[in-house]
Amino acid sequence: MTDATALTGAAHTHIKADEFMPDEERGHAEAAVRDDESEALAYLVDPTDLVTDIPGVELAQASWSSEPAEYDPESMEWDLDEEDMEWDLDEEDGEHDEEPTGNA
Repeated sequence: MTDATALTGAAHTHIKADEFMPDEERGHAEAAVRDDESEALAYLVDPTDLVTDIPGVELAQASWSSEPAEYDPESMEWDLDEEDMEWDLDEEDGEHDEEPTGNA
């Protein structure tokens, strides 16, 4: 995420559109979003939605944290390494395919 203003604005729009949120909670939510981009992200992404379609997975707990990071496309730090790659599993034997999918 590179535009904190857009993130905060989207979170404020989401909070204002929530017809079930009590006014007292809405004020707290708006202040939290204004003060912390990770709070803004938390109002836009529902952790349950991230795991709902994964068979056998039930969300027990979720929390958010974030920190600003400068993106430098030339830095080796931003290169995907083997740990960042998702592997396709062969459905028959559960073994890794030869090549990673490249998704992170």
